Amino acid sequence: MVKVCGVKFTDKGRMYYFKKNGIDFDIDTKVVVETERGLQIGTIVRPSKDIEESSLVSPLKDVVRIASKYDLKQHKGNENECKKALKIAEDLVKELGLKMKFLDASYTLDRTQLLFNFISDERVDFRELAKRLAAIYKTRIELRQIGIRDKARDVGGIGPCGRFLCCNTFLTDLNSVTINMAKNQNLALNPTKINGVCGRLLCCLGYEDSIYTELREGLPEVGDTYEYNDKDYKVIDVDVFKRKITLEKDNTKEEVYL
Repeated sequence: MVKVCGVKFTDKGRMYYFKKNGIDFDIDTKVVVETERGLQIGTIVRPSKDIEESSLVSPLKDVVRIASKYDLKQHKGNENECKKALKIAEDLVKELGLKMKFLDASYTLDRTQLLFNFISDERVDFRELAKRLAAIYKTRIELRQIGIRDKARDVGGIGPCGRFLCCNTFLTDLNSVTINMAKNQNLALNPTKINGVCGRLLCCLGYEDSIYTELREGLPEVGDTYEYNDKDYKVIDVDVFKRKITLEKDNTKEEVYL
């Protein structure tokens, strides 16, 4: 068993596991962690959990230390510098005529890397942009194109259900959503009904799909032939929550609860 803790880098971001490295801390403690990008500051959201080491897909990085006052000051300074970097990057994009829009920028704690997230409707050749930014900031520059769903999570808003967007409130992982999930939930394949404000399929179709799949067990599909009172009927409707099917034969309808 290995002791791990859960860390988030942003309030709306996903949680990542890191090795505790023998350090004790409480929820909301600011810590410095080792990542693939370099040292970063995160917030403890789960202080301790035991995981079988054999279950890990890849080795976990370590919590390096509890963030000091100097670390927090450096982190705050980085955030201020990133705001300036965004403005400079936006000006360069206009100068180079690139069709891209920046969402945010972030430094590693030691400023060994500066990451820009952007959205675009097409592939962008940003080599010249990266070259110019590297000349200005004298550090490694990474430009990452992200999806429109990530933008919706960042901006927020009200969904068609009248509630705040799932991606902006409690969803941390934006998993893929397919049209088959809408079909599994007997929804009309109308884009205005099954698409969210981002223009992509609603996130709730994804995390609710397993419930529909479970409730559908043992139920026939619409269009199936179903024997009832020694007669063959056609299934014209299925209510998975009430476990009720509607049958039709010779213009006669029957409702059956299973």
